[in-house]
Amino acid sequence: MRETSENEYSSLDAIAIAEGIKKKYFSVKEITSIAVEKAKKINPKINAIVANEYEQAIARADSINIDSSNLAGVPFLIKDLTPYKGLPVRYGSRIKPPESNEPNAEIVEQYIKAGLNIFGKTNTPERGLTITTEPKVFGPCRNPWNLARSTGGSSGGAAAAVAAGIVPAAHATDGGGSIRIPSSCCGLFGLKPSRGLTITQPNLIECWSGLSVGNVVSRTVRDSAAFLDLIRRHTYSLFPLPLPINKDTKSKNYFYDRVKNELKTIKIAVIKTHPTGEKIQPEVLSAVDSMAKRCSELGHHAEELEHPVNHSHLAEAASKIISTHIYQSVQGQFENFESDLDASQLELSTKIMAKRGRKVTADEYIRARDTMTMAEMAMKKFHNDYDIVLSPVLSSPPVPLGWLNMDSNNTKEYAERFAQYSGFCALYNATGAPSMSVPATVGADNLPIGALFSACNGEDLLLLQLASQLERAYPWTLLAPL
Repeated sequence: MRETSENEYSSLDAIAIAEGIKKKYFSVKEITSIAVEKAKKINPKINAIVANEYEQAIARADSINIDSSNLAGVPFLIKDLTPYKGLPVRYGSRIKPPESNEPNAEIVEQYIKAGLNIFGKTNTPERGLTITTEPKVFGPCRNPWNLARSTGGSSGGAAAAVAAGIVPAAHATDGGGSIRIPSSCCGLFGLKPSRGLTITQPNLIECWSGLSVGNVVSRTVRDSAAFLDLIRRHTYSLFPLPLPINKDTKSKNYFYDRVKNELKTIKIAVIKTHPTGEKIQPEVLSAVDSMAKRCSELGHHAEELEHPVNHSHLAEAASKIISTHIYQSVQGQFENFESDLDASQLELSTKIMAKRGRKVTADEYIRARDTMTMAEMAMKKFHNDYDIVLSPVLSSPPVPLGWLNMDSNNTKEYAERFAQYSGFCALYNATGAPSMSVPATVGADNLPIGALFSACNGEDLLLLQLASQLERAYPWTLLAPL
């Protein structure tokens, strides 16, 4: 066994770390200790980790079964929207939930079973409700590429920790872009899986009626594929399985074993206009053009098109559903809902959504679900002609910290900025389709920009194979120059 340096650790992805552990190049304790030391050194600069159990993780390192999975022994972080028994879950909020130390979420149980060594919780906006990570309870998470800029949200802490080299991959969730947006902002790869493919809690509240799913943000595509294998379902739960059940899909490492397989020629629809008419910055359009050119150079057919469905109707429907679940998640904390909510320390946008959710009728909820189903059917029809949609992730590079403030009294400005900055990702949460952010370029002010690729429901492997092909042909920078 040889000594491993911090620089060497940060250059390895999760698969390489786990392989090194199995080959006894280094131990789980050594790797965990390095990750902890990196966290102690770097986290004060970026504020990615908001709760930790550093010493406990080092102490249990020797007891981890390194044969549990192809990722066993890897240091890991859980997003602060997901319960992990070792640490309190705060949901990015100044209000402590009734149970501050809930049992492990199902996805966390799978990570532990796979031999991941969890040592902290990552920063997130309150209730995961915005696309920057600046909660009042913990303070802003800073982008390792440029400390004055946003990491995106809501998995901003996870993305910052990975981009800074603290961990090779980190747990993330995505209910409207929250894996893909931080990946774009921090120069990472991030896949939002198909609805029904992965583990969720067995109730509609936790997954926002299927809008939200979990996976990771990572530096390499193979890591994302390997983590997807850990959490994918083999039987249906709340939602149908998007993959057929056969000999191939039953294999333990289905995605990981196939991610580098040869990819057939595919048709890509390139969308370069904002779905609601907002301005897209030239740097972003240039990144999309560059990615379309790369795909063409790899032998694929790329064609510029208009948006195939109306995003505005979907945004309204998703807002009703999310607001309903925000009301459900917070209302038990207030005896006199309106007055106690107003007097609480919840951020203003959360209060507004909770009040809106209380007023959503059963008829409105069903109509919202129907709107999403119709969009899903329309996109399935669209994918008969085009395999993948390529578009921006965001309309601009990462914005300055403070530009998008969930707690701002100027709610009109906040809503306008949110709509101006976002708009592309949420469609695929509504339809349940897989969607990924792939690093495209590093632009002005040393800011990464990603490109959004999305496919038909169940075509997660197609996206991973395209990303792997792009990764090999056009490698991206794996670490932020912090």
